[in-house]
Amino acid sequence: MKKIANRIKDVEFSALLKVGEVIAKLKQAGSEVLAFNIGEPDFNTPQHIIKTAQQALQDGFTHYTASRGIPELREAVAKISKDENKIPCGPENVIITPTKFGLYSAIQATIDPGDEVMVPDPGWVSYEPMIKLAEGKPVNVPTHNEDEFRMLPENVMEALTHRSKMIIINTPSNPTGTVFTKDDIKGLADIANDHDLLVLADEIYEKIIYEGEHYSIAAEDGMFERTITVNGFSKAYAMTGWRLGWVVAPKDILDQVAKLQQHSITCCTSFAQKGGVAALTESSGCIDDMVNEFKARRDLVVDGLNEIDRLSCFRPKGAFYAFFRFDFEMTSEQFTNYVLEKGKVVLTPGSAFGKCGEGFVRFSYAAAQDKLEKGLKILAEVVAQI
Repeated sequence: MKKIANRIKDVEFSALLKVGEVIAKLKQAGSEVLAFNIGEPDFNTPQHIIKTAQQALQDGFTHYTASRGIPELREAVAKISKDENKIPCGPENVIITPTKFGLYSAIQATIDPGDEVMVPDPGWVSYEPMIKLAEGKPVNVPTHNEDEFRMLPENVMEALTHRSKMIIINTPSNPTGTVFTKDDIKGLADIANDHDLLVLADEIYEKIIYEGEHYSIAAEDGMFERTITVNGFSKAYAMTGWRLGWVVAPKDILDQVAKLQQHSITCCTSFAQKGGVAALTESSGCIDDMVNEFKARRDLVVDGLNEIDRLSCFRPKGAFYAFFRFDFEMTSEQFTNYVLEKGKVVLTPGSAFGKCGEGFVRFSYAAAQDKLEKGLKILAEVVAQI
């Protein structure tokens, strides 16, 4: 009896979750571990968001909602998408869904077997598995340290074939913290328009930018009808456990995403959606405070890494990751395993994010400054032993 579907057999377990399992075992054994592999803010969800969700619970708002989300949250998403990101959308173009599920659903709704999807390399670990689960073919677009790992239009053109269907872009980027320029976005939009491609824009880090600006590709001429923009509450509002986000897309695509939601999770958690309304309408000050703290941590970590012999790191303009290069005859996995074994400091090998990540390591600075300082000190001591 054949038990397992072919489309799932070739999909690897998440390299990031594997690291989490190692950390749990070390802690269970009594080891003190400094973990800089976590892709989530270490801040608590702001109190006004929590109180709004609590009030919704008290009011009995604990039942199913409309599958696409409560009207006031869809309206709030449409408003900020239009006012801040210049995306020409309305509530009818919005579905409330967990961010990661939004990405998965967008791919499932648009990609047929054999369709090629261009993804940044290095890029977030789940893009390729999601494409494979739709029986599409991921095509890596190389990005490079000297360009701060931006997804350059000329590199996308080199990856283009007659089977190309979609480009996935992620700015600011995980794992590199890269922020695309206006020219990058314009160039990618021109390619999509000229070659009739869809674009899946992952904008989950768009509020966490230190220098430069965020540009939504859906706002470019001719792009809204071919762009699926996915965003959410996890990073900017420290709401990772709420599992709440959204998709903005033209209605013909959004209707297909809605089918997937109706036949899978049905809807997002009711009272969490009330918290989402508070997040979008009452949170500007707390986001600024968090971003300012992340910027201070970025400078601490990047300066600290560049002071360590045989390590080097460009200064990322967004997100909360430093993607540093090491100069040793070892793989990134060997390097991070060595640092873990000798110093109990947890980092993520760059190879987890693609071939172009080999030789690099991701350092998440979503941790208190004293913890970061301690981690950098141990890292320097361990590297000196190699």
